[in-house]
Amino acid sequence: MLIEKFAIRLTLTAVLMTFSLSALAAEPVRLIFDTDIGNDVDDVQALGVIHALQSRGACQLLGVTITKDNELAGPFIDLINTFYHRGDIPIGTVRQGKTPEPGTYLPLAAELINGKFRYPHDLLSSKDAPEAVGLLRKLLAAQPDGSVAIAQVGFSTNLARLLDSKADDWSPLSGRDLIKAKVSLLSVMAGAFQPINGNAHYCEYNVVQDIANCRKLADEWPTPVVWSGFEIGIAVPYPESSIKRDYGYSADHPVAESYRRYVMPPGDRPTWDLTSVLYAVYPDRGYFDLSEPGRIAVEGDGFTKFAPDAQGRHRYLKLTETQRTRVLEALVQLSSQPPSK
Repeated sequence: MLIEKFAIRLTLTAVLMTFSLSALAAEPVRLIFDTDIGNDVDDVQALGVIHALQSRGACQLLGVTITKDNELAGPFIDLINTFYHRGDIPIGTVRQGKTPEPGTYLPLAAELINGKFRYPHDLLSSKDAPEAVGLLRKLLAAQPDGSVAIAQVGFSTNLARLLDSKADDWSPLSGRDLIKAKVSLLSVMAGAFQPINGNAHYCEYNVVQDIANCRKLADEWPTPVVWSGFEIGIAVPYPESSIKRDYGYSADHPVAESYRRYVMPPGDRPTWDLTSVLYAVYPDRGYFDLSEPGRIAVEGDGFTKFAPDAQGRHRYLKLTETQRTRVLEALVQLSSQPPSK
């Protein structure tokens, strides 16, 4: 009897240890989202995906930094976060950045109904938000070493400036050393690593808009970088039918309304930014394959050239037909998931 009790106790101890290890392994990914929100609608859907993943316990959105220099970009991020019941997430905005145009859906942040914002939010102007690099330093300094994933789905302005940042009240480390200490992965939507419509020298938008800073990022970023090229997003177009069907739980859904305003005439839209978020949070789920290690050089016209190198820190995403189907299903389910209450 004593032997049986001892065996049962050992079994229970082993189960508890296994559970504890599983809980540790499943700790949410600490995520920073760096976006040029307003230039395409996939940024909005990507933020919706992040909120769904946080509701599922897969990630914790530490903050959002913006590389589009428009006064409504920050308020728009705030209205999306508020819609998902997370209006307290820190937001940082670029100073003297790119693409100041408001675009088609950012004005939603200023629309009123009966004197109140159509979509509730507190931030009134990007100028009222902290500067992005300072916020990045604050967020990184507060995290355990090697614990942060960054999804950059716009220009490289903020992260390149972070590299050059100096010691401050948040950390005595230089920007490069702070990144090296805190960041485990940078997941970037930029570049093209397969011919696009027969063009083997395709210069992708996010790179072209800020070539110097993208080159700096490629040359100097000290941690692993995984690039989602233009070819990945166009291989997984988000179905307009989902916009019509899956967001109806809200009478006025800001993600669906942004999609309708941007995609004119109506149709499916590539999921560029969503893929970088999916990989940043689920790098080990088999949604994508990876290239061999290498180094990516940003040429003068914005072309991203990959050279294999066993010591290189760069890889890019690859996608099989089976993975394509699985990725699309995951993105539709996540992007349209109702807010957690």
